[in-house]
Amino acid sequence: MSRTRRVLLLAVIVGTLAACGSDSSILDARGNEARHIAGAWWVMFGLAIAVYVGVAGFIITAVVRGRRRRRPEGAPASDGAFIWIGGIVIPVVVLALVGIVTVRTTAALRKPETRALRVDVHGEDWWWAIHYPASGITTANDLHLPVGRPIELRLTSDNVIHSFWVPQIGGKVDVIPGQPNYFRFTIERAGRYRGQCAEFCGIQHANMAIYLFADPPGLFDRWEAAHAQPPSEPSSELAAQGAVVFQRIACAGCHTVRGTQAVGTKGPDLTMVGSRHTLGAGTLENNAREMRRWITDPQRYKPGALMPAIPLSADDRTKLVAYLLSLR
Repeated sequence: MSRTRRVLLLAVIVGTLAACGSDSSILDARGNEARHIAGAWWVMFGLAIAVYVGVAGFIITAVVRGRRRRRPEGAPASDGAFIWIGGIVIPVVVLALVGIVTVRTTAALRKPETRALRVDVHGEDWWWAIHYPASGITTANDLHLPVGRPIELRLTSDNVIHSFWVPQIGGKVDVIPGQPNYFRFTIERAGRYRGQCAEFCGIQHANMAIYLFADPPGLFDRWEAAHAQPPSEPSSELAAQGAVVFQRIACAGCHTVRGTQAVGTKGPDLTMVGSRHTLGAGTLENNAREMRRWITDPQRYKPGALMPAIPLSADDRTKLVAYLLSLR
């Protein structure tokens, strides 16, 4: 094997191993559904390796035997056993094993659960609206769920087809206009897991991420109790002035902040925007610097998003950023 080929093979192996060990690998299962899927994947991977080794062995055997022994001219070929075993028996056995594993895995997925926590997830252009019917909490792009409790996500859309996918928690589920789909699972380990829309849905499909925060039960209960109430009044003078700016400009017409006169529904609910991990569904980090950039010109960072640039003075922009980051 030439040096170039060895380098390419090494790069492929390293890239494959890196993908398997990434923060959002399907093989790093953290939920019961993802565990079933990973198990099926390993079985199929093992069968693929066995088939590859077998075929390679046959090729090597044929090459070696072909050079050492030549069939006399005119002698009948006796390849019947090879065709029956290699072309029929082995493929049937492999496909049967794959079929059994697939059927068993499918049967174990998405079983209804009467004790499940119901959360509504709605695919927008291009972000995720999240609503907890039991507590009345509405947020966006950050999905908080308890560990060890059955979960049922009701997935809907009123625009185009999306696909909800958090690889470490479970498989892809399509989000189809006019047809609610359900994703049922139980998270087995606390952590933060990145998800992504897995169905091309337009110009900003790549910037439609979702972060699932798996909280221990006690921590989730405290999060739910804290966010079921409207946010407290701004604690600083700068943030209080920012609240006035927010109500004065177009923000209040498109966004909701519970407990205020802002009841817009065109954009994400901003009641707890200060506690979110990112802005623009994974486009920018959520901090004062990036918030200022986002407000100034969102089209620069997410072209095609419905949010227009907000014409503000530097002073008003500073006040508005302070107010939004105070909403927790």
